[in-house]
Amino acid sequence: MASLLTGRPLDGRVAVVTGASSGMGAATARRLAELGAAVAVVARRQEKLSALTADIASAGGKAVCLPVDVTDRAAVRTAADQVRDALGPADLVFNNAGVQLISAIDELKVDDWQRQIDLNVTGVMNVIAAFLPHLTATAERGKPADLINTSSIAATRILEKFSIYSGTKAYISHLTRLIRVELGRKNVRVSAIEPGMVDTELPDHVTDPDASALMAGLLRDIECLRSTDIAETVAFIAALPRHVNISELTVLPTAQPV
Repeated sequence: MASLLTGRPLDGRVAVVTGASSGMGAATARRLAELGAAVAVVARRQEKLSALTADIASAGGKAVCLPVDVTDRAAVRTAADQVRDALGPADLVFNNAGVQLISAIDELKVDDWQRQIDLNVTGVMNVIAAFLPHLTATAERGKPADLINTSSIAATRILEKFSIYSGTKAYISHLTRLIRVELGRKNVRVSAIEPGMVDTELPDHVTDPDASALMAGLLRDIECLRSTDIAETVAFIAALPRHVNISELTVLPTAQPV
């Protein structure tokens, strides 16, 4: 995607990006920093985060890396304190960490089920719990405050063998709708982004042959989304006037049929 935003519309913002070691998270961290935000990047892979923060710094941005597993509630809470100490209270949270493991339900891959629930649901909730006080305090001071959750078109599409993954993403989409009602009154904007096929490493986690063939076919046959497309989308949502909340946004490759 060509850059839609120019200048530094996010000057003075403090952003937190989870799942920042690669793909949409890394691209979004870079873009938010380019637009003026100080960025805390959160993921498990410290070497990836260190390289990312070095890249951001070399481009003139400000970033700190926090190697954290978001399924660890205490660790996420500590990370929130570290963000406050290093950069100030977070006013933009891109709640993006997730995993996709596809299998037929009767294969009973219960460890894969649990891993997706732990990261895609519990991890998302841990981030909300840790950073919501930052967001509400920022909004009380009359400044923009954004919670942007990464869902998926799998939240609403019926895709065979995607049951658990789709269920976790449906949770995120509906949770976003519900908490927006409460937090909108406090002037905290809450958004869900539901991407279609994005060319990232996420499909590499998929071992089911049918799902792998579906994704490989899309990557081969159409121009899929890039991580930078999602990054620009997140930045656009955050750069809007404070009274404007894009609550739910489905982003598809033009040629993707489902």
